[in-house]
Amino acid sequence: MSTLITPHTDSKMAAIIEKVQNGQRLTLEDGVYLYESDDLLTIGQLANEVNLRKNGKKVYFIENMSLYFTNVCEARCAFCNFRKDQGEEGSYTLSGQEMIDYVEQHIHPGVREFHIVGGHNQHVPFQYYVDSLAALNEKYPNVTLKAYTAAEIDFFTRISGLSIQEVLQELMKAGLQSLTGGGAEILSDEYRRKMKVTKANVDRYLEVHRTAHQLGMKTHTTMLYGSVESYEDRINHMLQIRELQDETKGFLVFIPLSMQPKSKNAGIMRRNSAYEDLKTIAISRLMLDNFDHIKAYFINIGAQLTQVSLSFGASDVHGTIVREQISHAAGALTPAGLTRKELIWLIKGAGRVPVERDTFYNEIEVFE
Repeated sequence: MSTLITPHTDSKMAAIIEKVQNGQRLTLEDGVYLYESDDLLTIGQLANEVNLRKNGKKVYFIENMSLYFTNVCEARCAFCNFRKDQGEEGSYTLSGQEMIDYVEQHIHPGVREFHIVGGHNQHVPFQYYVDSLAALNEKYPNVTLKAYTAAEIDFFTRISGLSIQEVLQELMKAGLQSLTGGGAEILSDEYRRKMKVTKANVDRYLEVHRTAHQLGMKTHTTMLYGSVESYEDRINHMLQIRELQDETKGFLVFIPLSMQPKSKNAGIMRRNSAYEDLKTIAISRLMLDNFDHIKAYFINIGAQLTQVSLSFGASDVHGTIVREQISHAAGALTPAGLTRKELIWLIKGAGRVPVERDTFYNEIEVFE
């Protein structure tokens, strides 16, 4: 039964509502129209309806820990304040043992996933990245290694001379079980030129995930929105991801990432509005009909808006994280992590059922 209660007189919106309720796929034009519409409540109710159809009232989270082996990076993306040059004040490159020492100081017994990303450090060989995972895998064999972005994998092919498949196979031998979603930004080569994204281009980003899926690996994928891109760019991004998901069925979740300013002192006009964040989550849910989950990333949009997003199509609130660094280096004002108890409270407060999961959305515990 439809949950829509908002009156709608616009014929285009009425046609989209009919499509969604009949399980028909939305088009580029539909997606751009939704972005241009000011009818946030109808868009949100539609997304909520789709999510309830897929997941009921269950909302997922994981006890995980974000790790960053190095912030030295050859790329100079216009939106990044995490990267450093080799030798610059604040730059670092940790050995496997140094990372283990850090983990031992901060880990708690429930952590079941390491979320590992970092800079494209050309001053160390590919073997460094392999050995980094191997050291963690040996010390923590029961913790899933979700590591590296597609852009990092592409970078590894350049410093190693190996193919995408060979790089992934070497990392899998070291313990890699899933790829993170980062490095997508906006899947437009024109956008990448404007934003000085010199890492993996659109085709390479998609090819890395395609290859990982062909090797039997499930992966994550993102979209970084809120800078120079158009609404059409955002929808085209979703359509390219949707097309690959049709082909491989290898993505676990889509994560819209709200762009952060470079300064924590930036005013509200330099940040995405709550309206834009909710609309993007809802539209993602409506466009990506072949994805089970849309994630609300509290690191970028805050805990309270994450809670509201659970009525706008989101079915995942990420995880405990412990200490996030990349978004906070770029000006995020949100908590760097949340506890398991806080995540359960947040989900229950939205009238939903918290479900602790593993990396692959296997249910660990349901909190009725």
